[in-house]
Amino acid sequence: MTELLLLFCAYLIGSVPTAVWVSKGVFGMDIREYGSGNAGATNTFRVLGPKAGSFVMLVDMLKGVMAVRLAYLVGYYQNPEHLQEVTTQLVNFQIGLGLAAVVGHIFPIWANFRGGKGIATLFGLVLAIQPLVAICCVGVFLLSLSLTRYVSLSSISASIAFPILILYIFNEPEVFYRIFAIAVALMVVLTHQKNIFRLINGNESKVPLFKNRRDKK
Repeated sequence: MTELLLLFCAYLIGSVPTAVWVSKGVFGMDIREYGSGNAGATNTFRVLGPKAGSFVMLVDMLKGVMAVRLAYLVGYYQNPEHLQEVTTQLVNFQIGLGLAAVVGHIFPIWANFRGGKGIATLFGLVLAIQPLVAICCVGVFLLSLSLTRYVSLSSISASIAFPILILYIFNEPEVFYRIFAIAVALMVVLTHQKNIFRLINGNESKVPLFKNRRDKK
């Protein structure tokens, strides 16, 4: 029962519509009516610029971290006497909490169930469970972003790097985590189909990393 309640709390955390609140509260507009129509960091970067986009990305990542940390509210998981026994259960529950937050981000109860794609929140999930893997994914993301200025392509690149790191570089022993890593890569590719077509056609918008936000190409 406690676990179910925490999963619901994780969903509520993920439901915080950062991009919507920032766009409405600071810029007087709804981010979902511009750009790609998604309430996420990528569209915020594209429409409102790097400062707003960076803030939204940071908060959305923290949602994933906070959701995963809810696992330690269950006393059994933080008891050092049980640590070796519950490693698998803990990781599985943490992934479940993180995924609940991602679902909340995609379908936020606080914003009429119209949210973003959950990439930043997914990253927060990985950061909380396996920081070194997350840092490597960030490296891939930033390298791709600096070279191309495409947030979508950078997100796809980092997501594909994730299972490669888990399966081959770090050789993660937890089977569910390995399956999760592959599923994340597939999900990100599937949710970015429109972006992929725009990239192929050469009309995907770039983010203004060092220029005025009106410069999108």
